[in-house]
Parts: sequence; C-alpha cells; structure tokens
Amino acid sequence: MKTHGPLNVQVFVEPMFQENGLLLWPVDDHQCWIVDPGFSPQADQIVAAVASRRLTPRAILLTHCHADHLAGVAVVKSKLPQAELLAPRDEHHMLQDAGANLSAPFGVPVTAPPADRLIGPGDVLSLGALQWQVLDVSGHSPGGLAFYCREAGVVLTGDALFAGSIGRYDFPGSSGERLLRNIRENLLTLPEETLVYSGHGPTTTIGEERVSNPFLSWGMHQ
Repeated sequence: MKTHGPLNVQVFVEPMFQENGLLLWPVDDHQCWIVDPGFSPQADQIVAAVASRRLTPRAILLTHCHADHLAGVAVVKSKLPQAELLAPRDEHHMLQDAGANLSAPFGVPVTAPPADRLIGPGDVLSLGALQWQVLDVSGHSPGGLAFYCREAGVVLTGDALFAGSIGRYDFPGSSGERLLRNIRENLLTLPEETLVYSGHGPTTTIGEERVSNPFLSWGMHQ
C-alpha cells in the first residue's frame, strides 16, 4: 500500500496477464473505489482487502472494457453489491460481449454485469473529498479512459501509457494515431511529477515518460 498525499493506493497483480487491479481510498475517509478487477484470485483478494480495512465500496471503476480488466467485476458485484459499476460510455457493449472484449478469441469467454453508470471524457468523479477528472485516452480500446486526481498527483492510465511503453493498437477498434494524440494532449500535459498507475507493470511519472519513453519519442515525429 502506498500513500500519495490524501490518497491511499493498493495494487493487486493478477498472475495470468500481470494486470494491475487497484483499491483506492482517501486517507481520512473509508469510502473506496475498486479499479479494473481482473481474473481470479485478484478479485477475491481485493474484496478481502476491502473487508479487512473496513472500507465502504462506492464504485467499481473501469478504465476500459478488455477482458483482463473486467473479468472480476461479476465476483466483486456479487460480494459488494452496493458498489456501482462505472464503465466507459463508448465501450458499454463490450461488458456483455465476449467477442468484443477479446476474451472469446483467447478461449476464456468472460462477461460482466451491465454498467450502473456510463462515464466519459470531461466528467468529474468524487471519492470522498477528492475530485477526479475523466480523460480521453482511447486508441488502445475504442473508448478508454484515464482518471486524474490533481490533489493526490496521481493518474490511472489503464492500458494507454506504461512505464517505457504504450498500449497495443492492433485490436479491433484500436488506433495508434488516436492513442498517441490522446497521450500527448491529455496525459503528457499533466504536471511532470504526476504518478502514473498503469494497467500493467510498475508505476512511473509523466516527467519520466516525456523524456524516456521511446514510443512517444517516435510518435512525436510522425
């Protein structure tokens, strides 16, 4: 568990795809978000952490609707039914379509319950007293979102931006041009000290990716 100013973040790494599921809660509040719960045992581990920390789950938040980021939603919703499912507006169809969320082609078809609320770029979400801006990072997926909390200095980028890399854009509905444009316009414009929690791999900072990410250096000159 890491503390970033007013925000606590606990990362749970799913063993098959090395996907990062997150548990977020304010330092002075028991309300929490569960972000991108993946395949077992990750979802159960997150639910157990909610209970052990005596947190109140407010939402299950999805950065995008590929299978490795939503495979645990059904488990979490069944055990924490009070948590609303918030999903990207442009990807709502992927929740219940194993072909569209890319699980069927890999032979492990999974679906999730319908979203309780659809969200998109420009929305502002609240976790306790913390405000989060919803940013457009589509390109890896058709409607991928990032979530930025200025007060905590943290951005959740899903599979758009990684430490030293960017998301794949060879999937249906993907676009490399769109992904690079959104990273440049909506992520690299954040303060350089902003801590990046990605959907896979270690944390990084916006400043580090500006100067050292080879995919972004290449993209800047296209």
